Amino acid sequence: MDEQYTAHYLSQIGMMEILGTKKGIVSLSFIEETGHLLSDVHECLTPCIIQLDEYFRGKRKRFSVPLQIRGTDFERRVWRALVDIPYGETRSYGEIAEKIGHRSAFRAVGNSNRKNRIPIVIPCRRVIGKNGALTGYACGLWRKRWLLEHEKRYR
Repeated sequence: MDEQYTAHYLSQIGMMEILGTKKGIVSLSFIEETGHLLSDVHECLTPCIIQLDEYFRGKRKRFSVPLQIRGTDFERRVWRALVDIPYGETRSYGEIAEKIGHRSAFRAVGNSNRKNRIPIVIPCRRVIGKNGALTGYACGLWRKRWLLEHEKRYR
């Protein structure tokens, strides 16, 4: 297994912890600020921090950092489809299911979103209910709402 490195980024919606290897980002999560945050950042994580900063300033619409994605073939197909949703737009779970060739698998799409370990970079926030309702977001619905409003503001 590759050596993992950790970095932190303070965004407008909370402290984020970035885990990665020299091959790519492994996970991105929101954490409680504890005062024991790392100050040294390994060079392999610097591009992710720069791109997160650009995103939160409304300058970046799509991420280009390398990722080390772990998941089933189905999950990986869902996550690739999420990356194709244009900045500032949303799609329903059913639309994603249809896009990947599994029309009736909208619940499985939701489950794959829940397992996304790299939110923000893989934009699962852009998937909403068929009726337009904001549904499930592992990082909190208030963050999902904030992120979608942020993207509409800078579209």
